[in-house]
Amino acid sequence: MSLPELPVTEALPRLAEVLRAGSNAVLVAPPGAGKTTLVPLMLKDEPWAAGQKILVLEPRRVAARAAARRMSELLGESLGGTVGVVTRLDRAVSEATRVEVVTEGLLVRRLQSDPGLDGVAAVLFDEAHERNLDTDLALALCLDLQRALRPELRLLAMSATLEAEGFARLLDAPVIESLGRAFPVAVEYRPRDLRDGRDLPDAMASAIRGALAEHPGDVLAFLPGWGEIRRTAERLGGVAAEVLPLHGELPPAEQDRALNPSPRRKVVLATSIAETSLTVPGVRIVVDGGFRRAPRLDPATGLARLATLRISRAAAEQRAGRAGRTEPGVAIRLWTEALHRGLPLSDRPEILESELSGLALDCAAWGADPAAMAFLDQPPAGALAAARALLRDLDALDAEGRITAMGRRMARLGTHPRLARMMAEAAEPGEAALAAELAALLEERDPIRGKEAPSDIQLRLDLLAGADDPNADRAALGRIRRAVALHRRRLGIHGNVAAHGDPGLLLAAGFPDRIAAKRGTMDGAFRLSSGQGARLPATDRLGKAPLLAVADLELAGTEARIRMAAPLTRAALEAKFPERLVREEGAAFDPRSNSVVARRRLRLGPLVLEEATLPHADPHAVAVALAEAAASRAFRDLDWSKAAEQCRARLGWMHRLEGGDWPDVSDAGLAAGGSAWLVPWLAGMTKLSQLRGLDVVAMLRALPPHPLLRRLDAELPPRVELPGGRSAAIDYSGEVPRLEARAQWLFGLADLPKLAGGRIPLQVALLSPAGRPIAVTADLPGFWRGSWAEVRKEMRGRYPKHDWPEDPPRAAAG
Repeated sequence: MSLPELPVTEALPRLAEVLRAGSNAVLVAPPGAGKTTLVPLMLKDEPWAAGQKILVLEPRRVAARAAARRMSELLGESLGGTVGVVTRLDRAVSEATRVEVVTEGLLVRRLQSDPGLDGVAAVLFDEAHERNLDTDLALALCLDLQRALRPELRLLAMSATLEAEGFARLLDAPVIESLGRAFPVAVEYRPRDLRDGRDLPDAMASAIRGALAEHPGDVLAFLPGWGEIRRTAERLGGVAAEVLPLHGELPPAEQDRALNPSPRRKVVLATSIAETSLTVPGVRIVVDGGFRRAPRLDPATGLARLATLRISRAAAEQRAGRAGRTEPGVAIRLWTEALHRGLPLSDRPEILESELSGLALDCAAWGADPAAMAFLDQPPAGALAAARALLRDLDALDAEGRITAMGRRMARLGTHPRLARMMAEAAEPGEAALAAELAALLEERDPIRGKEAPSDIQLRLDLLAGADDPNADRAALGRIRRAVALHRRRLGIHGNVAAHGDPGLLLAAGFPDRIAAKRGTMDGAFRLSSGQGARLPATDRLGKAPLLAVADLELAGTEARIRMAAPLTRAALEAKFPERLVREEGAAFDPRSNSVVARRRLRLGPLVLEEATLPHADPHAVAVALAEAAASRAFRDLDWSKAAEQCRARLGWMHRLEGGDWPDVSDAGLAAGGSAWLVPWLAGMTKLSQLRGLDVVAMLRALPPHPLLRRLDAELPPRVELPGGRSAAIDYSGEVPRLEARAQWLFGLADLPKLAGGRIPLQVALLSPAGRPIAVTADLPGFWRGSWAEVRKEMRGRYPKHDWPEDPPRAAAG
């Protein structure tokens, strides 16, 4: 077989040499160099690959089909011969297949069922720079397999803009670089940035019309999603070119129209799938909108949602390179050069942004801790912990984090853990067929479009069964039906088995944290079993349902918007999942009456599914509920008299000084332990208002052991005895304890008493006969010796009828 001469050809001898001598390599070659098609065809004929397969991993279904088809054409064969392809919805392989092009998720599934990859000589990771989650996971699993069982297995990472050094370290492999022969591409920027992303279709259509008039060749335009593609196509009516969409949800025949040569000039409106791997013949003009869609996890809700993001500079270079594959071209960027300088160098890897329950389940099924596996970037600890928590809720992991029998079954089903748990719940063939339909609906685009689309998932099931809706997305329904057939095969369900059962119960199995109960009397307001609020339009047919199993949510302001759901009944939920429901009897505080009432409840997490008032409750439970309510209100319902505040302050000083057995009487300290200190005092009480009659001083003095109570009174006395038979209270509530007394009452007092053996300072405020402060000191002997003379002089003039001795310590108290 003679392979065509392409730019990557000059690197093939070096690549062959490296892989004959070792197991791994990294190949960097520019777009259009031919690495996707020539490298696998060359490697299949290497001696170490004799009689075995070369697996080529592509990040997208469109790229996988296009690459396999192009290799088959080079060999003069039909697809499914020497070169085959397997994606989630397509399969064309035979006994003769030596090069098999697959998507990364399918390799992960294959590794779980065939952990030795028997009959596979090499795995090629094409476009590895995209750092999809499945790419990173598949590479980590292959490296683990290579180290433990298959040292002869070859691994090759290929890309045009690869993080070569990082991959070289990970693979312990040399980097082979092909400079290629790309044609020059002139880059044009716009003078102004778009004010609003909604203006993109207009700007794109205008730029395409201008490019068709000014430059030769076909146009490849990059837009973030199907909606923008459709609106741009509408605005290109009447152009002298064939306008063709290209995105992953198109049927294969329509994808082929965009990728095949055409006698007419073409305008291909594509998503990011055309950035890499795919070759669109005839393209000499790229018009780049500068956006992409990617899943992002919202930490506040735990929900993944598609976000429209600016592309990176690396992605912009990849896109521009599509214009210089065969001739010089031009790349028109619909943003300013200043904005371009501020773009990130590369896109963040998906492993750092995504929900990780699938990765955590696959690692558990593999028998490895993700933290110990060879990832280019380790998965974030927080996202991994959230993933494991979800898997425990789905019964896939036990309390120690080990995979369960249910988890192994879920891992074999090859879909998101939520959908796998739903399918595994099906008890008989008809229910399994229904689960397959639900899984396919949730994997693919909703066939009922629009912001106000009704939420009832039964409407989508009816469409699959043949119901007519002129507004339904027929292309989406076609993809869903193909996915249904795939899931039915995985579940062993024959084609003549009709789907039946309760969609709500199946959804509840996969979405236990999204069971929703109606809140109050307002239609459309719900609370999820996760504790989060969710909403439907009040006019939605499910808005009045008491219970829902929610399958699809999206953020809508401060709450989540329910996009797809099914009604549930409490009886069915209790019969199907009795272990998830908690029946409890006890006392609960009712904030409306500010009192404790006895109740019987049926609860699912924070959701109360059934509640009844009981005539009596355990007295201790009533006291505990009342104490907890008092703690939640910072104990402000107690009678905090001046004496109580001073007792609390004295205990606080000793706790801060010595700790140990001294009680912590701060708000947090008193609230700790469920306010157990308060419970013994609440016998017979049910209302917060009754707490006003409690003796708080006695309650506080009951907290420390009796020996400490004696020390408290000795070391921090509430009052100080003064000469002449008087006494003065000490105020312990400030930063320093303080007593106040008229100066005459202190005559005959040489020094202040020592608090806590001198470990706590004491201040005295000397007052005039009218009760006004004339001096504050913590050093009474020093004051008598020093400042007293000036104070005495002033007081004698102001209060001549009073005695103001020169030597107060030796004078009699006034």
